[in-house]
Amino acid sequence: MSSSEFVKVCALEDIPDEGVLGVEVDNTPVALVRSEGEVFAVSDICSHAEVNLSEGEVEDGTIECWLHGSCFDLRSGTPINPPATAAIPTYVVKIDGDDVLVALNDQKS
Repeated sequence: MSSSEFVKVCALEDIPDEGVLGVEVDNTPVALVRSEGEVFAVSDICSHAEVNLSEGEVEDGTIECWLHGSCFDLRSGTPINPPATAAIPTYVVKIDGDDVLVALNDQKS
């Protein structure tokens, strides 16, 4: 993978601990999540209700949709509970100094 596939999206300090920051990368809504000491990038759109996941809660490596309560695993995008049944896309994150970079064209799931 070449470094040109990565896009700088924010500073690391912009993402709260055990929190989320919604951004757009090349017109794609992305939720940047800091949980358990790691940074994850997942689709900011819930696969069930098409609302922003960045408005939800982060806990124990998951993000919860604020509307109906579905939780998604941050590593795989897999829904952990209903009503969501479809996974959300996850993206590769790279930390370069204080910058957070995401590669959209290199989905992890």
